[in-house]
Amino acid sequence: MLDVGDGHQIYVEESGNPEGRPVIVLHGGPGGGCSPFMRRFFDPAHYRAILFDQRGCGRSRPQASVHANTTPHLIADIETIRQTLGLESMLLFGGSWGATLALAYAQAHPGRVTGLVLRGVFLGTQAELDWFYGGGAGRFFPDLWAQFCDPIPESERGDLIAAYHKRLFSDDAGRQGRYAQPWLMWENALAGLQSSAVSHAPPDYARAFARLENHYFTHRCFLDEGQLLRDRHRIEHLPAVIVQGRYDMVCPPLSAWRLAQGWQGCELRLVPASGHALSEPRITTELVQVMDAIRDRDNARTV
Repeated sequence: MLDVGDGHQIYVEESGNPEGRPVIVLHGGPGGGCSPFMRRFFDPAHYRAILFDQRGCGRSRPQASVHANTTPHLIADIETIRQTLGLESMLLFGGSWGATLALAYAQAHPGRVTGLVLRGVFLGTQAELDWFYGGGAGRFFPDLWAQFCDPIPESERGDLIAAYHKRLFSDDAGRQGRYAQPWLMWENALAGLQSSAVSHAPPDYARAFARLENHYFTHRCFLDEGQLLRDRHRIEHLPAVIVQGRYDMVCPPLSAWRLAQGWQGCELRLVPASGHALSEPRITTELVQVMDAIRDRDNARTV
């Protein structure tokens, strides 16, 4: 547990080779937290894998707190982790919101990053939020979209992020929990190509996920509109690989395409018959291949 100030303590773990190539794993959400599954992309003989739960979620405390919880705070937390562990620089591995945070950190501290491996790119733009919470994705999943909209009165459905925010941040913890479930279920149901709607998630997890994600989306991810594309020039000297599901309904491939266009050192891999989730079989396979290829190049240089 690492004290990062503002009353927050964040959970950090390391695995693999203590002298290996450092890679920081940035989970999605915001609010998702890390899992043991996320360690499995990194050959433990080669990589020093560093996972952490971002402020307010997972094993970090206080849970579900949005106090002093913004993108600049998370960028500062990554710097604190880097300094605490004595890292000169590191590879960034992140998907969905984790890709957003990886890009934001790299653009803020380009000299501390050796490369990026991104999945399911989300750039934090209004168009992306409109797609997912304004009915775009609902055109493909009208039944699930109806379940997401149903708890909200028709008069408030013009801005579902704001409508859910009012309820997720009410003074009634029970009410927060009741509205956290449909918020989480909408995203989970669309995450995988073969996903099916699930009716319930652990209450503490659902509350943290929904509150943090809604908090960030209410504030447009604490980024200027178009910032990550605008400032891409700051990281164009870095190598990057984007693994993107062709049928990603949470973060459609257009954002990954726009990010990669004109970035000479960036390779975009559009994965067929795949959606958004890290656990999608073809996505998992592709990311393992990417990390093994980086390992092999590193080893070739040291021979």
